[in-house]
Amino acid sequence: MSNRLKFEDSPYLQQHKDNPVDWYPWCDEAFEKAKKENKAIFISIGYSSCHWCHVMEEKVFENQECADILNESFICIKVDREERPDIDKHYQEVYMLLNRRSGGWPTSIFCTPDNKPFFAGTYIAPESREESIEGMGFIELSKLIADKISKYDEQILKNANEIESFLNHKEHPKEATVLKEDFVKNFILQVKNNYDTLYGGFSVAPKFPHASTLGTLLIIDKLYDDKSAKAMVLNTLQNMKKGGMYDLIDGGFCRYSVDDKWLVPHFEKMLYDNALLCEIYTNAYLTYKDESFLHVAKEIADFWHNHMSEDGLFYSASDADSEGEEGTYFIYGYDEVYKLLSDNGYTNIDEILEKLSITVDGNFEGKNIVRFKEEQAPKDFENIKFLLRGLRAGREYPFIDKKIQTSWSSMMIKSLFNLGKIDYMYKQRALKSLDALLDTMFIEGKLYHTTLIHKTPKVEAFLEDYAFLAQALIEAFGATQDELYLIRAQHFANMALERFYDKGTWRFSVGAFETKAEISDNTYTSSVAIMVDVLLSLGTLLEDDKYSHFAFKTMEYNSYELGRRPVIYPYMLRQMLRYLKGERVIKSNLKNLESNALELASLEYPFIQKKASDDDFFMICGAKSCFATTQNPNEINDIIKKTF
Repeated sequence: MSNRLKFEDSPYLQQHKDNPVDWYPWCDEAFEKAKKENKAIFISIGYSSCHWCHVMEEKVFENQECADILNESFICIKVDREERPDIDKHYQEVYMLLNRRSGGWPTSIFCTPDNKPFFAGTYIAPESREESIEGMGFIELSKLIADKISKYDEQILKNANEIESFLNHKEHPKEATVLKEDFVKNFILQVKNNYDTLYGGFSVAPKFPHASTLGTLLIIDKLYDDKSAKAMVLNTLQNMKKGGMYDLIDGGFCRYSVDDKWLVPHFEKMLYDNALLCEIYTNAYLTYKDESFLHVAKEIADFWHNHMSEDGLFYSASDADSEGEEGTYFIYGYDEVYKLLSDNGYTNIDEILEKLSITVDGNFEGKNIVRFKEEQAPKDFENIKFLLRGLRAGREYPFIDKKIQTSWSSMMIKSLFNLGKIDYMYKQRALKSLDALLDTMFIEGKLYHTTLIHKTPKVEAFLEDYAFLAQALIEAFGATQDELYLIRAQHFANMALERFYDKGTWRFSVGAFETKAEISDNTYTSSVAIMVDVLLSLGTLLEDDKYSHFAFKTMEYNSYELGRRPVIYPYMLRQMLRYLKGERVIKSNLKNLESNALELASLEYPFIQKKASDDDFFMICGAKSCFATTQNPNEINDIIKKTF
């Protein structure tokens, strides 16, 4: 018998509609019932492609004993963190407060009947004797909590009240600090402290790609010719693209690697990761002219176009699991690959398998994840890849979450415009996707956050949606010089300022569930830092100082933390450098701008805007004045250097 989740659009909630747990979606009815019946509240937050969410469903939410306890003594609420990032942000803060470390998914929250949290966990195994991150098993824990709530346990209620007061406390920065380029020295020092000199990346396992950090290091190298920044970028990008976390067969990156060398991933693929990595690999190609970086960027874009889109709209994620196990679709047996190559006439099979890291014993649970031994692909890999795809074709493809999200889609659209400076086809794809996204998510003057493909959206937009969409629209203007895109970017920026901005601070969501926006780059780039980017661009392109003023006030408000711990705020640091160094605007006629798109994208100075004029030559300008003209785009680099 289905529970209430059967009426929800979210693919994640739909996955739980047949659990024996009497789930509610997030709604007033659930909280009113908890208070009326004096029942504790259990809130479970996850997303459709999350491996450990599936494990918890199988071990706990499909377990009849667990379900009976929950149904008798709790009001149970399921939340899709991709559909409601505002709720997720709030409870991640709760987890951090209670555990002194960052959380993850699934997130398991226990609250009093009046919805004050007092316990936060992630995956909790059913039995205490099983390996469990949280120690106590779910059955024992839930029974204990139910008993204490029914007896009005004073300590739990006191703890819940204390947590509530901490959460409601508004902390302000200690002081403002002068924004200065010296912040870069601290950033480089902090990044080096986290850097893996062998395989690249900025942590021990599990390793996430940290695209924002890589992008800022690339900018620092371009500005200061910083050899250490360059080495960290190149080593990390080269190691990641060897395969494992990067899918060498279909293209696209998985969410993170569980080992140091980027070999064994959690196999889910997220739109935001792939959008941001497509951008960094494109920019690395434009800077260092390594063709393999461009190849990776194109493979990412092509994978999402071919497998993860429909009618120009991008799906949000694909699962790690298929056929009930993690990674089944992606991995290969030694014998099946050997036979495949033999059947197709290859004679140097042992040599090929060694270069692809395919062995009898395997590198993942007795099977093999394809990864290059050397930096470059083996000879004839394109043909071998085609054959390996054929083996995958007979397998069950992982579940695809066909949710459309404004923020994540906008990230990919921006990356496609960037790639379009090199290959015109990607610019055309970006324009089609941008138009489709606006048609789907901007209805009767209201912007929405998410919807299932071809359904009417219901969840209104958050700050991240306004920010990333405005950024993509500014990129569209740069690519086409169509002022309608710039006007729309200005419109969404104005709406964001009106709804979310207050004297240097930004809210992530407003209304019934208000949350503060983070300035740190966590799962992906901070929406506040993206808004600073948007406002600086509008200030330059519209020659309107009020936008630059709002950008400055945001950076000034956060300047103390930015100067002290810049490694946590790489994108904000990048915008600070842009503000201090100043932008350069290249003006020329549309034909010149379009035919020289690659040359202009390859300029050494990283903060460049383009603006169409009637001139046959190129004019190089700052915010308030123009410096020089040239007929030759190859002279622009030297002209810009002389303007400082």
